[in-house]
Order: sequence, then structure tokens, then C-alpha cells
Amino acid sequence: MPSAQSASVSFAVAVGSRDEVDGHHGSTHFLEHLLFKGTKSRSALDIAVAFDSVGGASNASTGKEHTSYYARVQDKAIPVAVQVIADMLTSSVIDPVEFENERTVILEELAMNDDDPQDVAHEEFFEAVLGAHPLGRPIGGTPDTIKAVSRDAVWQHYQKNYRPQDLVVTAAGGVDHNELLQLVTENLELAGWDLNLTATPRAWRNQGAVSLDVAPTVKVINRPIAQANIVLGSQGLVAGDDRRYAMAILNTVLGGGMSSRLFQEIREKRGLAYSVYSFNQGYSDAAAFGLYAGCSPQKAPEVIRLMLAELEKVAADGITEAELDLAKGNISGGLALKFESTQARMSRLGGAELTDGEFIDLDESLARYSAVNLSDVQALASLMSSSAKSFIAVGDVKESLFDEFV
Repeated sequence: MPSAQSASVSFAVAVGSRDEVDGHHGSTHFLEHLLFKGTKSRSALDIAVAFDSVGGASNASTGKEHTSYYARVQDKAIPVAVQVIADMLTSSVIDPVEFENERTVILEELAMNDDDPQDVAHEEFFEAVLGAHPLGRPIGGTPDTIKAVSRDAVWQHYQKNYRPQDLVVTAAGGVDHNELLQLVTENLELAGWDLNLTATPRAWRNQGAVSLDVAPTVKVINRPIAQANIVLGSQGLVAGDDRRYAMAILNTVLGGGMSSRLFQEIREKRGLAYSVYSFNQGYSDAAAFGLYAGCSPQKAPEVIRLMLAELEKVAADGITEAELDLAKGNISGGLALKFESTQARMSRLGGAELTDGEFIDLDESLARYSAVNLSDVQALASLMSSSAKSFIAVGDVKESLFDEFV
């Protein structure tokens, strides 16, 4: 990005919550926290000061299939970002005192998440749809697993999974490729990493969808709160599925924005909910497709009927040419806006390598969206509509709420 005077840099490791040893769930997220707590040559304060002194912003995120450490800095501070993040990834010490302190921090984080009924509903939905598959587990683990996990177990997880062949480094903005390559190489080799290995981030993950024999689930978590948080749906399309472009259009038309069918029917016309949307969360070999709404418990039955009815309408009648054009324009414009952001470009580059083992440029992506036709969208809607569904609700409702739908 020639005009940019800043850059976003990411070091992403192909290890996520799905890769954890049974009984140690949450270790990957725990480790992400701990890598900011000091290395052989830097204290936690040193790491913070390194970024603060150049006006940079650093952070990290743990996903189900990879963990990313990233920073946004002024272009001349790129060496600082590379040096510090490389040091964190290769030379963490996981101090026992810091480990115990961070355990309490993560327990507070889990408690905070548990206080968010929408978050709880989505976590329960993924577990219901994906069953025993590792992708169905919560990224942060549970209070029980975090209380039980030892420093040695997390250290072993670190030593086993943070390795050069599973690392993807991406950057966007005011950055020169060759200079970045030299910086990364120097800093990783200085730490003793062998960079002559062939890069195979978790064997390129994308092996296609696995067959999951999971019975539909109905679950209500009763809480004395003002809204019922409802998620319903089934298994969806994995990240590498060729139909993902049609799925993006289906989601845009069905529940992707203010002009979507769910938003118009449930919020605008009837005032039954504030938040309502559809989604497909696809990973390398499993995925979930769902509809969400938050509404008063009394309105929940009507909202569920409308959600299912809108999906069934698209399955039976398809979408209109005007809706197809709107969705394509929405996606095209959204991608163009994202390409103005160094962080969005950085993330897109890394995600492509980690998930698909290839990068699809903007023009090719737009061409694939453009090629989607009405029958493609209707076929997907029919598949999602006819699939056996799980129903999750968190709020002041009874399990009998779903009796008429299962």
C-alpha cells in the first residue's frame, strides 16, 4: 500500500482450541495471554514499553484453528514489532508466578463471557451442532479446565505447537516485502528456529468437510433476564467449500443487514426484536449455519416462526434478481472498504494461507461472487432449510418454547 505510513504485522501460528489435549481445554487461549508476560530477554513491562514508545498497538487473538499475534505501527517501527513478537513466540518463559496470576484473569474473563447471554447462546449452539468434534468446544475452555490445567501442561503445548513450519507471517501497509522477509528471518534464526523446513501450517488444514453424525439438540438455559436469546440452525459450509460465495449472498439477503429479510420482517415491520441476523461460521472441516434473534420471552414463539418461515420462503421461491444484485453490490463494496485497512488486508492474507493454502486476490474473489446465480442461492437455502436443526435459548423461557418446532 504505497501511500500508507503505517503497517500491520501478524505472526499467526496454526494452533487453535481444536488442537488441545483432552482435559486441557483453554490451554491455547491461556498461552496467548502468557506470551505477553515475558521472555528470556524481556519482561512484560519491556514488551508493553516497546510498543508504547513507538505509538504502536499490539494485541492477540485465539481462534479455533489458529492464534495470531499482531501489531499496528508506524512504518519505520516495523523492526520493533517484528523483534518483539518474534521474541514472544520463540522465547517465552511462562513464569510460574505470572501463570497463576493469569489463571485468575482468565477465570474473570470466562465469568464475563458467561454474563453475556448472546455469547452463551452461540457457544451452546456450536456445541449442539458440532457435537464431540473439537471445533464444538469453547475457545477459552471452562472454569473447571482452567482451574485444573498446570503450568507444565501449557508449557508442553507451547513447545509442541509453536514451530516454524506452522507459522505464517503477514503484513500490509507501508512495508517492503524483501525487507520484512529479512527482518523475520534474522529474528527467528537468532532464536534458533530452523527456517529450512517446508512450511505446512497444520498440513494446510483444508481437507474438506467431515461427516458428523450429531443428533439435533434442544436446550434452554433459564436465566431471569429481559430477553430470550435464540439461536437455531444446523451444520453449514466449511471454509473451503466452493459454495461459500453463494452462502455469503444467501446470508446477505436473509440476515446480513438492514435491508435483509429477517431484519425487515422481524424488526422493521413488527418491532419484535432489536438484533436479528443469520450466519455461517465455516472452519476447515466443519461449520455451523444459524439464525439469531434477541427478543422478549413473550414474543419468542412468533419470532422463531418468522425466522423459520423466511428461510423456508427462500428455499421454496428463491430470491429475486434485485436481491441478488443488491447482495453482490454489498459484498463488493464491503471488500473494497476493507482493502483500505492495513489490518484487514493483513488478516485476509493470513487467513487465506492458514485456511486454504492459497491467496485469492480481490479481482478473483469478485469474479466468483459475480458468477453466483439465483439457483445457486436457492439450492443452498433448500439445503439449510431441510437440515435437522438444533434450537438454543438463553433467557426467562421454558424448554417447551420449542415444542412446536421439533
